Amino acid sequence: MKTIFLGTPVQAVPFLKTLCEVFPPALVITRPDAKSGRGQQLLPSPVKAAALAAGIPCAEPRNDEEFHQAVLGSGAEAAFVVAYGRIMKERTLALLPKGFVNIHFSILPAYRGAAPAQWALINGETRTGVSAFRIDGGLDTGPMLGSRELEVSISDDAASLMDRLVPLGAELMRETALGLADGTAQAGPQSGQPSYAPKIGKELARLDFSKTALEVHNLARGLQLGPLPYVMCPVNGRLLRLQVLKTAVAAQRPGLDIPVPNPGRIASIERPGGIVVECKHSLLLVETVRPEGKRPMPALDFANGLKLKPGGVFAQP
Repeated sequence: MKTIFLGTPVQAVPFLKTLCEVFPPALVITRPDAKSGRGQQLLPSPVKAAALAAGIPCAEPRNDEEFHQAVLGSGAEAAFVVAYGRIMKERTLALLPKGFVNIHFSILPAYRGAAPAQWALINGETRTGVSAFRIDGGLDTGPMLGSRELEVSISDDAASLMDRLVPLGAELMRETALGLADGTAQAGPQSGQPSYAPKIGKELARLDFSKTALEVHNLARGLQLGPLPYVMCPVNGRLLRLQVLKTAVAAQRPGLDIPVPNPGRIASIERPGGIVVECKHSLLLVETVRPEGKRPMPALDFANGLKLKPGGVFAQP
């Protein structure tokens, strides 16, 4: 079966490598080189770099017509798509006899959209997974070809969850590709109530301690692939932006119960845990932080360096 692969970010690279093991793609289609870093150097996408290293030709279409012509000229029977980043026109989707197969990081129809794993964490889901489906004209609405589930731990963040979803998805893609090739793959409609996972904007990143510790923890872990969550910490008469990289819901203990919340107040400095912050009727443990312009550090070291004391307050949004 002649294939092409469409993808852009680093999470898509293992999928490309898996496809190379069963049906090496004749072409890789990815987003154009983009400026990155402080020097704004023009760099290839991770998928393009991996493809060129494997000797696979790449196309970087900049508009719908260039994309259509790249697919048309490939002569492929099937395309496999992982986080490519383009809405596809129906006339292009009709070019390949076995269709365009997308691997999506949720169990569809739950969390259709750009950030399914992140929103699953933000919403406190205990299970999620990956889906293989044929792309149609809608937003992640096409017929299902398969899915795989896994449990979500309360300690998972976006990075650790993706580290588990990627190999699960790559194996699902392998099985789907083999099924398409030998005719055993069966497509069926999605079933269940749809939900949506839109792209996450920077406006969501500031933590609000007037919510419960569990809500703040879920948001903080859901944003660990960006935009990174942060708080504003008063330091020497100014507000320091402090990224929050690891949190946990602190256990209630005698003397720390908060029937009336004081959001953002430092309840205690824990050794070796970190900074315990009051939330809505609950306590959040901040374990790892990154002050503005510095490297990540234990929250305890940050507190000791600034001589933070119980009673201090993180600024609220």
